[in-house]
Amino acid sequence: MSLSGHEHSSSFVHRASPGLKIISLVILGTLLFIIPRIDLSVAVLSGIVLLYLLARISLKTAWAQLRPAMWILSLIFIVQVFLHHWTVGVLVIVRLVSLLLLASLVTFTTRTSDMIDALEKGLAWLYYLGVNPGKVSLALSLALRFIPVLVSITGEVREAQKARGLDKSVIAIAVPVIVRTLKMADDISAAIDARSYDPGFVRKKSISK
Repeated sequence: MSLSGHEHSSSFVHRASPGLKIISLVILGTLLFIIPRIDLSVAVLSGIVLLYLLARISLKTAWAQLRPAMWILSLIFIVQVFLHHWTVGVLVIVRLVSLLLLASLVTFTTRTSDMIDALEKGLAWLYYLGVNPGKVSLALSLALRFIPVLVSITGEVREAQKARGLDKSVIAIAVPVIVRTLKMADDISAAIDARSYDPGFVRKKSISK
């Protein structure tokens, strides 16, 4: 499985600044949760679907990001219905679906290197706090990349456990997902170390000059 979900295209969504995409993701994600309105959430979701179409990314691809998580979303909806009301359940699900699709759209239309560069530039002020923005930007970009990957892993594990009749067991699904995620994180860490990647090297070199 490839960590990078970037799909090459010449659409304006692909050409848009990586920084703008990341800022939009943060702003829309924040608005979705601070303004508890179903109409606003549905409007945002509709806009995200439209962006998929404008980016020439098929709705089948968008659905592939959601399908593995449908059982979790269904469980969340049922819990919200019992604890609150069905409208609350709809609001929560629309919010989560919007965030998942938007994060996936960012990874589909932005190369990892561009995302890291944009984050590092935006977080340059962290140097004055003694924090390396290169490491922070790498962590954030990998976190975004992991969202669709984790969804895919969950779907694969659920299908495997379904063949064993264990697809209804949360533990039977959660444990393999956690193990595979940790193994993947370890592999990525080893790959970064093998390439001697130092997010502070360029900065140190320029300062030394």
